Amino acid sequence: MNDHHSAVDVTARAGSAVPESLVDRVRDRLAASGDQPTPSRVAAALSAEGEVLGDTAVLDVVIALRSELAGAGPLEALLRQEKVTDVLVNGPESVWIDRGSGLERAAVGFRDESAVRRLAQRLAASANRRLDEATPYVDARLPDGSRLHAVLPPVAPRGTCISLRIPRQSAFALPDLVAVGAIPQAAAPWLAALVESRAAFLVSGGTGSGKTTLLSALLSIAPPSERILIVEDSGELDPDHEHVVRLEVRPPNVEGSGHVSMRDLVRQALRMRPDRLVVGEVRGAEVVDLLAALNTGHEGGCGTVHANSATGVPARLEALALAAGLGREALHSQVAAGLDAVIHIERDRRGHRRVSGIHALHRDSDALVSSSPAVIFGRDSVELGPYGPQLARRLGVQTPERIVPSVR
Repeated sequence: MNDHHSAVDVTARAGSAVPESLVDRVRDRLAASGDQPTPSRVAAALSAEGEVLGDTAVLDVVIALRSELAGAGPLEALLRQEKVTDVLVNGPESVWIDRGSGLERAAVGFRDESAVRRLAQRLAASANRRLDEATPYVDARLPDGSRLHAVLPPVAPRGTCISLRIPRQSAFALPDLVAVGAIPQAAAPWLAALVESRAAFLVSGGTGSGKTTLLSALLSIAPPSERILIVEDSGELDPDHEHVVRLEVRPPNVEGSGHVSMRDLVRQALRMRPDRLVVGEVRGAEVVDLLAALNTGHEGGCGTVHANSATGVPARLEALALAAGLGREALHSQVAAGLDAVIHIERDRRGHRRVSGIHALHRDSDALVSSSPAVIFGRDSVELGPYGPQLARRLGVQTPERIVPSVR
C-alpha cells in the first residue's frame, strides 16, 4: 500500500521511524489495560515492548492512537475541511469525499479491513448503536450531528462501508444560496412567497441534491412568531429560527422494542400546536398523516421527497400511501386539496445543484393529480409555465411577461 493510503502512517507524517506493527502492539496493550493513550502511558507501553523512543516519536504514536481510538482515524482531516459534506469509505483503499462539486477520491486510506471495521463499530457505539454480525448495518446520528451509515461484511462482501454526512457549521440563508448559484436571483421572490403565503409544498430531488439545505433556508424566513415542528428520521434540518421544536425517530433497542416511527411522531407533533408542520423526508406511512394534517387546517406544512423529477412526485406519494393502506382515489383527493406546489432541485453531472422550477399540483380529467410546470427558472430568467398565472395569484407574485405554454 502507498504511504498516502496508510491510516496511521507515523513515518510519512512526522519524519520518525515508528513501524506500524509497533503502533499495533501499543494499541493492543493499552486496550487490554483500559488505559487512554496519554504520553506517559504510551511511553510505558513502548518500554514494556522493549522499545525506547524519543519524545517526538512517542508524540507521533500518541496522536495516531488518539485519532484511531477517539477520533475518526484517517478521516479526521477530511471531516475538518470546511466544504466537505460527505465522506464515503468503500474499503481500506477507497475513500471518497464530496465538496459540493461531485465525488472525488481522497488521498487517505486504512491499513486493512480490520481498521475500517473498528472505526465503524466505534462510531456506532458513540451513538449508542450496535454494529456486529447480528446487526451488520447501522443508521444513526453521531454526537457532533453527523449522520452515520455503516455496513459490515458479509452484507458488504468487499469490505466494511462507511457513509458520513457532515452538517454545516452555519445554515445557508436564501441570499447565500443565490450567491453560490443554487437559486437564480429571479427565483428568490417566488420561493420566499411560498413561505410567506403559508402555502403547503414539497421540495423534490435526488440524493444529495440539496433538498434539506433549501428547506432549512426557506424555514428560516418564516415569521419568528410561528412555532415550527420538525419531524425527522435523523436530525438534519437546521433553520435559523428562534422557535423550532424537533422530534426524531427512535430505533428499536437490542431486544427489538421501543421503536418510535415517523408516523408516531407526526401524530404527536399535531398535538403540540404547530404553526408549521415539517416532515424532513417523506418516505413512508407518515405521508398519510401529513396529508391529513394539511387538509385539516394546518397551513404552511412542508417537507422533502426523493424524486427524479417534479412530475414524478404524485406517483411517488401514491406508492407510499398505498403501502400505508390509503387508496389511490383518497390519496389524490388529499394531495389536490392539501398540497400547493413542488419545488424541484437538479444536480448536474458535475455535482452543481440548482433549483430548476416550481410545479403546481392539479387534477386532470381522470380526477388524478398531476404535477405541471408553473415557473421555470433559468440562470438569469423566470418563465411561466401553464399553471404559472394560477400559482402567481395564490402567492401574490408579479408575473413576468413571457409565458411558456408547453409542459416540460
